[in-house]
Amino acid sequence: MSLKDKNKKQLRLLRNVDRAMADLRRGLPILVSSEEEASLVMATELTYADELQQLQEIAGAEPLLALTSHRANVLHVMPTGDSAVRLIIEDWMDPPLLRALADATHDLDQPFRGPFTRLKEKVPPSIPGSIKLTKLSRLLPSVVGADVALQNVAKISEKHDLSVATLEEISAFEEVSALQLKSVAAAQVPLQGSENTIIHAFRPKDGGIEHLAILIGAPSREKPVLARLHSECFTGDLIGSLKCDCGEQLRGAIKAINDEGGGVLLYLAQEGRGIGLINKLRAYKLQSQGFDTVDANERLGFDADERVFQPAAEMFKQLGFHAVRLMTNNPDKVDGLTRHGIEVTERVTHKFPSNTHNELYLATKRKRSGHYL
Repeated sequence: MSLKDKNKKQLRLLRNVDRAMADLRRGLPILVSSEEEASLVMATELTYADELQQLQEIAGAEPLLALTSHRANVLHVMPTGDSAVRLIIEDWMDPPLLRALADATHDLDQPFRGPFTRLKEKVPPSIPGSIKLTKLSRLLPSVVGADVALQNVAKISEKHDLSVATLEEISAFEEVSALQLKSVAAAQVPLQGSENTIIHAFRPKDGGIEHLAILIGAPSREKPVLARLHSECFTGDLIGSLKCDCGEQLRGAIKAINDEGGGVLLYLAQEGRGIGLINKLRAYKLQSQGFDTVDANERLGFDADERVFQPAAEMFKQLGFHAVRLMTNNPDKVDGLTRHGIEVTERVTHKFPSNTHNELYLATKRKRSGHYL
């Protein structure tokens, strides 16, 4: 395949997945296909009576509720060995209940639900792909969907003006998006912790949210640079939430890098360990009910950490840094950068005292996520 054809394929991939995500967030049905089968799906949290009826009429089949294995386990549905579970939508399961089954914040309000009937046959690949798409869309990881014949996908798409994304496109989306990050703006911005600072903005070609690189001082490209990966945290960074240590880590890293003489802080658009702000607020509600941060994410249907670190690696490479001294307590960040071609020559401890509001949060990161705290 020529470079031109490869670029065209990647742009088509980004466009198809981006359109599918946008339609999911609008509450519209979309088509997801694998090599052998396809599904018509919509995001469960945006499923209402009219939309559910429309999906059923287009598919010509009874829709099913699909949940991640994490979420199904919370609802006491027997596992199947697949990453997702499909449930028959019984007559008593109306759209408000479907939405509640996808959203763990309703569990204590409606504790007596079920029993549920799960399909025992293997989950078709388009369903985990669809759930992955809801995660990329920062929606709850659940879909309502119906099987459609693969040969009818183009016809259904054209007749009902529906977006189509393939499993291959969804699976490759994060990697392709990271590889096509481009620096689109840069400006000198003096900060409280460092006046000699330049902020570079990197935009993915899918048009998604920009990542930022904060260059502090004049770091050398000839030796490992002191660096930190910081996932954006609206609550901690901007409004001073005491539930986490993110704000302290952000400002502390800027000061430490400045005191060292220079370095890089990557500010990544990965709110809530990759689940997004709205879902992070849902997780906070679960934490107020007594669940720790890992359990809260998994009760919502997510993995404990949904972040990928390839965008960070690509930003380092474009800035000319190939070896770093990484300020982190998280071993996954070290592994993530290393897998994508950035040498981590040293892990630099970066921690701050706890308070009464984040003691459990930090203890959970240490005990269950392996952080060096």
